[in-house]
Amino acid sequence: MEECEYLIDLAKPHMKKSKVVDSKSGKSEDSRVRTSSGTFLPRGRDKIIKSIEKRIADFTFIPVEHGEGLQVLHYEVGQKYEPHYDYFKDEVNTRNGGQRIATVLMYLSDVEEGGETVFPSAKGNISAVPWWNELSECGKGGLSVRPKMGDALLFWSMKPDATLDLSSLHGGCPVIRGNKWSSTKWMRVNEYKV
Repeated sequence: MEECEYLIDLAKPHMKKSKVVDSKSGKSEDSRVRTSSGTFLPRGRDKIIKSIEKRIADFTFIPVEHGEGLQVLHYEVGQKYEPHYDYFKDEVNTRNGGQRIATVLMYLSDVEEGGETVFPSAKGNISAVPWWNELSECGKGGLSVRPKMGDALLFWSMKPDATLDLSSLHGGCPVIRGNKWSSTKWMRVNEYKV
């Protein structure tokens, strides 16, 4: 929990409106599909971030050097991120480190209501999960994970045969009550030079 608060405190003074990468140009731009604010913390910035990155590398079996910097995000009431993929469809963004292979999404805060991460293309008997009735309407649109401070979610953007995984489509449901703080770590196929 201390690391969660540390990342929030570190990021707060640097938060700016989040952008998305245009799939044709490869450039970051404003978009209505993503309404949060965010900032990036450079890889290896300090002892605590190095410790987090080492645990992620140990957990995913992907070397620290393949990771981008941590992105810290803040969602207020009504803010969301429409379903999207973390992999790229352009060559510009894959020049450094290749394709994004995996994402670790760390929840830095609890959310009173809403703010789930939803995977609308996930298969399975999703309504059978014990927390189904606790989900927002958006969260019932697929496999969903409720934000809980200190939890982390690992998902893959590529399959073992190196094809892009269409079931990795995911979004951030609107926050209904409270605030959502999270941190994202993207890992690449090859070393990501900072």
